[in-house]
Amino acid sequence: MKYKLLTKEQLIISFDRLTRFKPTSEKYFRVFSDIILSNLTEPVYKKNDLLSMSPAEITRIADEIINSSLMQLAHSPALHQGDGIVNNIIKQYENSVFINDSEAEEYLNNSIKYDLFLPLIDEACPINLRWLKAICKNHPAEHELKKLRTENGYKFPIEKVILVEGITEEILLPAFSRYLGFDFYREGIQVIAAGGKNQVVKMYYKLIEELRVPVFILLDRDAEENINQIKPKLRSTDKIHLVSCGEFEDLLPKSLIVKTVNNEFNNFAVITEDDLDSDIPEAKNLENIFKTKGFHEFKKADFAKLVKDNITEDTDISAEIASIIMEIGL
Repeated sequence: MKYKLLTKEQLIISFDRLTRFKPTSEKYFRVFSDIILSNLTEPVYKKNDLLSMSPAEITRIADEIINSSLMQLAHSPALHQGDGIVNNIIKQYENSVFINDSEAEEYLNNSIKYDLFLPLIDEACPINLRWLKAICKNHPAEHELKKLRTENGYKFPIEKVILVEGITEEILLPAFSRYLGFDFYREGIQVIAAGGKNQVVKMYYKLIEELRVPVFILLDRDAEENINQIKPKLRSTDKIHLVSCGEFEDLLPKSLIVKTVNNEFNNFAVITEDDLDSDIPEAKNLENIFKTKGFHEFKKADFAKLVKDNITEDTDISAEIASIIMEIGL
């Protein structure tokens, strides 16, 4: 077998993708197949060839390319003990979060020399790699993983998923929660934006086939029909919260919206709470304000990021948002 070694940058990308919050078989096949297709020069495989191969064979080839690359880059390769402790910790973690079949187990039974990857991880790396570094250095028992996360804010291991409709909730729920002293990263909470209420139903159906951890579903007021689609499949560990009125943007205090707009655009124009018509959704209000005041195009994601930076006092959090966060923490 002949192959090109992975560069430092390729290794960082590969390990990043291997430790993300994605279904086990899906992410391992993608990463391992990309390595084989890009770096294996003899024999030469195509994507369809890999689809017909067993996970064990794909893992064997990827293992050799990864480990040879790590040995080449390692400052002290002789220090590698090859005890598989980190591999077992990762395997236990993946099996605690995801519903894994025998194919996933074959991917997890890899022989990657994780400790040789340690020197490549620094504070600029994604948080999942910093978590991996902590595991490699500390070799924690399964019950100690949560302590590592809580003390360092690593986010992993994931213990709960929050499934929401859109990007606004994905950006702002963690920000509001952090202000209230409930840090999603330290509590092992992953927020997933489905991209609409109908997509929430599809995503939930998918998640319950893949996940062991609880799912908290947050839906806008107009999603009663979608709740009726979810309820027959709702697991005992999962919960649904329907906002009391309109969309998540309608739960934002008007004072926070005004503060955010004025802090961002005070050189152009200022607004007051009187500019926010109570008879229409806040997102529509903002679209109108951005248009009439000559601001740039209103985009929910961009505005949510601005709001996030303006959460500075208790009055920036409405009672219902605080209640939702308390419910998530139960």
